[in-house]
Amino acid sequence: MSFPTPSPSQPRTRRMSLERLNTAAEATVEPLLLRCCGSRRWARRIVAHRPYPDVAALLAAADEASYDLTSADLREALVDESAAHPLEGEPQLGILAAHTALRAAHGAYERKFGHAFLCCLDGFAVEERLDQALAGIRLRLENDAEDELCVTAEELRRLAQGRLGRLVGSDSPE
Repeated sequence: MSFPTPSPSQPRTRRMSLERLNTAAEATVEPLLLRCCGSRRWARRIVAHRPYPDVAALLAAADEASYDLTSADLREALVDESAAHPLEGEPQLGILAAHTALRAAHGAYERKFGHAFLCCLDGFAVEERLDQALAGIRLRLENDAEDELCVTAEELRRLAQGRLGRLVGSDSPE
């Protein structure tokens, strides 16, 4: 499952100005972009099309690169996504049963589809995120593999938009 917060192993909160993103060496920028989307081709496209005149142009380029992901690119990006992403700001009391249900549903999802469940929860209130994730995973377990790969690609695009927006300091990535 992937949510808007960083995992301990791969922090996603480091910020960089658009100017710095435009001018920094590829070796500096590419690893940061890979934290937004784990596809090397995606990250390289973003780097290659610099400079961006504004955040909107950067996010549009990210969308275009996301829409052009091949199945192999998507699978590469999914390797970095983890079930360990917590729900940002989630209250810790009284949610054990819901987390147990979410872990069980995630296990069923991974067995069926062979990759982590992605669910962009940007825009949902903290108290709604767990319910949204549970509802989403249950609904999407009904998909066939081809349809689910399309849904997963869209969720990855939305996650990358949010992460990239936060990377360059934009509060509204879409």
